[in-house]
Amino acid sequence: MRFENPVPLSEIAALINAKITGDTNAAAKGINEIHQVEEGDLVFVDHPKYYDTAINSAASFIIINAEQAIPAGKALLIVDEPFEAYLKIVESYYPFRPSMELRAASVQVGEGSVIMPGVYLGNRVVIGRNCTIYPNVTILDDCTIGDDVVIQSGTVIGSNAFYYNKKTNRPIHYKRMTSCGTVVIETGVEIGAGCTIDRGVTGITRIGAGTKIDNLVHIGHDTFVGKNCLFASQVGIAGATVIEDEVILWGQVGVSKTLTIGKGAVVFAQSGVPASLKGDQVYFGSPVIPAQDKRKELVWIKRIPELWEKVNALLAREK
Repeated sequence: MRFENPVPLSEIAALINAKITGDTNAAAKGINEIHQVEEGDLVFVDHPKYYDTAINSAASFIIINAEQAIPAGKALLIVDEPFEAYLKIVESYYPFRPSMELRAASVQVGEGSVIMPGVYLGNRVVIGRNCTIYPNVTILDDCTIGDDVVIQSGTVIGSNAFYYNKKTNRPIHYKRMTSCGTVVIETGVEIGAGCTIDRGVTGITRIGAGTKIDNLVHIGHDTFVGKNCLFASQVGIAGATVIEDEVILWGQVGVSKTLTIGKGAVVFAQSGVPASLKGDQVYFGSPVIPAQDKRKELVWIKRIPELWEKVNALLAREK
């Protein structure tokens, strides 16, 4: 999330009751997750396992619960509960202000676009030219829709990320990490009925130009989908995943988080993708393997009863 203007570190420290060490006169440009951070960003870390990763990331300012050595030009904001500090910062600089109108006053809709009855458009939504948005679509705050986009009925764009902080010392162990990111749908995308596309936790969930999405598809937070991809019904993609250009995922493919599927890959129906895949290959199975290898495996599986009978016959002769 980018702040509207850089915020002095002293102001943020006062807000979260933090002790500053390091560059105390700096200003933060935004707050982001570890895989999204850039120079000038805040990031939070609350487990020793990840201290070094956070401190040596691109982030300039680290909200942390222990004093640590830091490189020159960076600063620590030391608090007891870094996650709670993150929530307070997001709630202060990106407060939840619900719009109770079907179309918020700040919505922008381009020339030639058709918005059918029952569509909800949240605060600061931008819709390009010549789009068709079918009845009962929901597009939540700060999402951007490019030109020539089709979104069919019942789809939700910009729902909160499925992203929780777990602490077993709380009565309710899982606490939602407030989403302050957004969704960008590029030119020429078509999205079927009943789909859900989560906003980024702090960054962008992006659907590349020309991609076509069938009904009942879910795309998780911070996922990047390339250009001219094709997703069939009931595909599910977890968060922070990269799907490169021209990938085809057939029906009921499940894709795990934080992996990459290379350009031009094809994954056959009902497959499970637990790890990154190279491009320009065809895959099948759960977990997936190259489709040709899977076909051979299935042939051998079908032969198991025949082979078992032969083994039993040989054993009977030996007796």
